[in-house]
Amino acid sequence: MTRSLTASPEVTPGMRDLIDDFRREHDCEVHLWLSTDDGWTATDAGSDSAPPEPGPDAVDCGALGAEMRVQVVGGCHDPAAATRFLASVLTRLTRHDAEVRFFGRELAERYEEITLLYSISEILGSVISLEEAASTILTEVMGTLGASRAALWVYDAESRRLDLVAAVGGEGQEGPIDVDSPTSVTAEVFRERRAMILEPGDEFPRGGGGSPEQGLTTRGSFLSVPMSYTPPRGTTRTIGVINLVGRGADAGFSAGDQKLIAAIASQVGAAVENNRLLVASLRQERVDREMELAHDLQLKLLPSVEQFRGYAEVAARCVPAESVGGDFYHLFRLPGGRLGVVIGDVSSHGFGAALIMALTMSAVAIHASEGDPPGEVLRRAHGTLIDELETTEMYLTIFYGVIDPAAGNLTYANAGHSHAFRVAPSGEAHRLSTTNPPFGIVDLDAYGENVELWEVGDILFLFTDGLCDPFGAGETGGETILLNSLRAHQSLPAEDILASLFELPIGDVEIPSDDRTAVLVRT
Repeated sequence: MTRSLTASPEVTPGMRDLIDDFRREHDCEVHLWLSTDDGWTATDAGSDSAPPEPGPDAVDCGALGAEMRVQVVGGCHDPAAATRFLASVLTRLTRHDAEVRFFGRELAERYEEITLLYSISEILGSVISLEEAASTILTEVMGTLGASRAALWVYDAESRRLDLVAAVGGEGQEGPIDVDSPTSVTAEVFRERRAMILEPGDEFPRGGGGSPEQGLTTRGSFLSVPMSYTPPRGTTRTIGVINLVGRGADAGFSAGDQKLIAAIASQVGAAVENNRLLVASLRQERVDREMELAHDLQLKLLPSVEQFRGYAEVAARCVPAESVGGDFYHLFRLPGGRLGVVIGDVSSHGFGAALIMALTMSAVAIHASEGDPPGEVLRRAHGTLIDELETTEMYLTIFYGVIDPAAGNLTYANAGHSHAFRVAPSGEAHRLSTTNPPFGIVDLDAYGENVELWEVGDILFLFTDGLCDPFGAGETGGETILLNSLRAHQSLPAEDILASLFELPIGDVEIPSDDRTAVLVRT
C-alpha cells in the first residue's frame, strides 16, 4: 500500500483542452512527446507534423516523475518563449492532476479504513462473546488489507503465555507462545511493545541460528502489532498481539497498514480488558453468592435460643469476621432439667475454620446427646477431630458446661478457653479455669472437669477473644470492660445485656479481623 505522489506520462483531457486553446489563440503548432519504454512518442495532442522525437528546442514539461516535452512551432513572435510558457503551464497542470489522483486514492482508502474502524466499533458493541467478536473483526481486517491469515493473541499473566483467542485464514501456529521465547516474532513484539513488519524473504532467525519462524518466507510479508490497554487511572499495559500474514509474494505491509492495525488493536484491547473484567466480575459475583449462602448455612447450624424459652433465659450471637468463620456455640436440653452449653473458637477463620467448626459441633452434639459428662464428651469429640486438626494444622479452644439448677451446680470441662465466667447476682465474676489443653495440641486419655456452685440468678458468660481483644488494655483489660458492661446491665433481659456488649464503643482502636461470639445463660 506504499504510494508516492507521482504522475504517469499520459495526456489528460485538461491538457488537450489547454493545448487546443493555446494553438487557436496563437495560430501556432504545438508538438508534445511522451517518454515510453521504447523511447519518445509524439502524441495526438499536438499537430500531425510533429517529429517522432523532440528536438533541442523542446522543453521538459512533466512534473512529479511524468516525462514529457513540448515545443511551440511558428505563429508566435518568440516561439522559444512561448514554448517555455506553455511548458510551465503544463508542468503545473501535470502536478495538479497527479495530486488529484493521489488524494482521490488516499480518500478512497481512508474511507475504507474509517468504515472498517466504525464496523469494528459496532461489532464490539453488539457481540458479547470475545471469541466471536475477534473472529468477525479479523475477517474484516483480512478483507480490507488483503492478508491471507489474521490472528489475535491474548496474554495470560498466570502462565506468562500468549494464548490464541481467534484466527482466520490459512493454517498457522495455534499453541500457546511463551512471552520469553527468543525465537518468536509475536513474543518479541509483546515484550518490546513495538510493531514489526517483515517483507517477503525477510528472516527472523530461531535461537541457535536456525531457520526463520514458520510461515514468514512462504506466505509473504508479516505484520505484528502489540495490543495495549490504558486504564482510566494507571499506566498502559500490553495485553496481546495482532498478527497479519501473507499479502502476496511481492506486496508488503506499509506504515499506513501498521497505523490502521494499531488503531484496531486499541479498540480490541479495550474490549479484551472489558471482557476480562466482566468475566472476573461474574466470577466474583458467583463467589460472593456462594459465600453468602455459606454464611447463611453456617448461621443456620447454630441453634435458635427460642427453643429454651421457659426453660432458661438464653442469649447468643455469632458474628464471623468473614462470610464464614471458626467461632461457634451450641445448646442442649438434657434430661432432669439440665442445660448443656458449648462455645468454641478455631485458631483461624474462613472456609477452613468453618469446616472444623461444623465438624466439632456435629461431634459434640452426638456425644452430648448420649448424656456423657463434659470431660468424656470432649475426649470423644477430640478423638473424632484429631486427624482433621493435624491435617489442617489448626487447633481450637472449647468449653462445655452442664447447668443443673436442681442440684445447684455447674459441671464443665474447659479445653483452653479462657473467656468463661460465672457471674453472681451481686456482679461478682468467677473465672471458669481451663482443665485441659486446646483441641489439636495433644491427644489425652481423659479430660478433666470442674464443678462450680450454681444459684438462681447466676449468669454463665462465655465469649471468644474477637469480642474482647479490640479493647486492648492488656491481657485481661478487654475482659474487664465486658464484665463491667455486663454488671451495669445485669438487671436487663439476657438479650439486651448481649446487645449492649456488642455495641460497646471501641474508640480509635481498629477492630481485629476475628470472629466475635458470646453466649449468656441465666436460670
